[in-house]
Amino acid sequence: MPPLMLSKRLSSVQGVRLAGASSTWDINIHYPPDCPGGIIASCTPHHNATPGNDPASTPLALPALTHPHIHLDKAFVHSAREYAHLLPSTGSFQEALSVTTVAKQRFTRPDLLNRGEWLVAESVSWGVTAMRAFVEVDHTVKLICLDAAMDLKSQWNDVCEIQIVCFAQDPIFSTQHGEENRDFLETALEQYPQIDVIGTTPYVESTIEAAKRNIDWAIDRALQLDKHLDFHLDYNLDSSKEALLWHVLHSLRQRGWTGSSTAKRVMLGHCTRLTLLADEKWREVSRIIHDNDLPVSFVGLPTSDLYMASPPPDPNGAPDRPRGTLRVPEMIRKHDLDAVIGVNNVGNAFTPWGPPDPLFLACLGVGVYQAGTQADAELLYECVSTRARAAIGLSPSHSNIAVKEGERPDFLVFHNRDVTGCGIAARPRSSVAEIVWDPPAQLNRDVLFNGRLKRSGLPTLRNDFSYVFSTE
Repeated sequence: MPPLMLSKRLSSVQGVRLAGASSTWDINIHYPPDCPGGIIASCTPHHNATPGNDPASTPLALPALTHPHIHLDKAFVHSAREYAHLLPSTGSFQEALSVTTVAKQRFTRPDLLNRGEWLVAESVSWGVTAMRAFVEVDHTVKLICLDAAMDLKSQWNDVCEIQIVCFAQDPIFSTQHGEENRDFLETALEQYPQIDVIGTTPYVESTIEAAKRNIDWAIDRALQLDKHLDFHLDYNLDSSKEALLWHVLHSLRQRGWTGSSTAKRVMLGHCTRLTLLADEKWREVSRIIHDNDLPVSFVGLPTSDLYMASPPPDPNGAPDRPRGTLRVPEMIRKHDLDAVIGVNNVGNAFTPWGPPDPLFLACLGVGVYQAGTQADAELLYECVSTRARAAIGLSPSHSNIAVKEGERPDFLVFHNRDVTGCGIAARPRSSVAEIVWDPPAQLNRDVLFNGRLKRSGLPTLRNDFSYVFSTE
């Protein structure tokens, strides 16, 4: 069951700080008939501050977080007793594929709903109000993962907007089960019109020709059915392998998929092979995308990529084994590409470490990308909030991290409550950078979705600030 939101809608959140502002503000929310989820009508200066109160110690309001790429059906396999025998023994990518295949044979509807609720509940508690959730469809699981995901999407609709990806992890144009897997995808797309996204994994095909057929089929079906498209792509660090990115871009151009012809977008995930590209090639990628108005975004998945993506073994036994993940800030700033970061997997053999907290990723990015300035921190926050939401097609465009007039009332209120149990004044986080450098605990995050509040679990402190509820 989803968490109980407070029954009344909020009319304002008073006395909070906004990104880039030193004073405190009131966020005023209206609910016009054509917008039942509400809209931020205005942000006005707060005039009832307690004398002597330091604005830096007051709560900070920032946009809600987004999962642009997360696997719903494989989440927390390591936390379920029925899969205790499938814990990693080597930690390799091939082992992860193998044990996950075995795990999928044991998936049941109650198990999928249980683990799925763990993921959604924890994500919402961290501040996620939108997610793109991958669920597998193939000859092993058939439609059971998709069926469970649809129930979760409906049950949690009042708390989190869940985009469902009908996802082919396995080959659909090679191996003995390729045609059968593709048939299950077609059946799913016919039976579940509420599917939002078609997703495939071209690199698992047996040949490069089959991988390109996989790409072309997915593009054609997404265009025909007016769905978003999401590829797991080029997940290797092998310079001898052809990067499939070029075929994706060629196929999109050939079929006329442009930002002006459709509101649907294309996401390319992992793409670790592209970290081997020289700047000249990156400039070419950017030129092709911009010159042809291709609505393409990239999502780096650092917790999985750093754990799994490594180069092939050196035949001479050289010990150098660098890891690879997309350099997201550089892609944005240097090459003018649309790029974000996502959690991908949690609690399974592909990614046995890390929580489903997008801010954990933003914090990790400080070290991974050597991005230690305040401007870097603000960009990283965008990559797990407003940029991520726009990249999956839930916002028309990205617009920095200022909560402002005209936007949806979906945001986080970060508190400075003492959670140490030591009875001392809490250490304030006075800027976006401090939020990213040292993400607050769940108990210091209140979540608003469609103007309704999910409290963190602690009562609001006196003189902290005020939630004002609508009388309508």
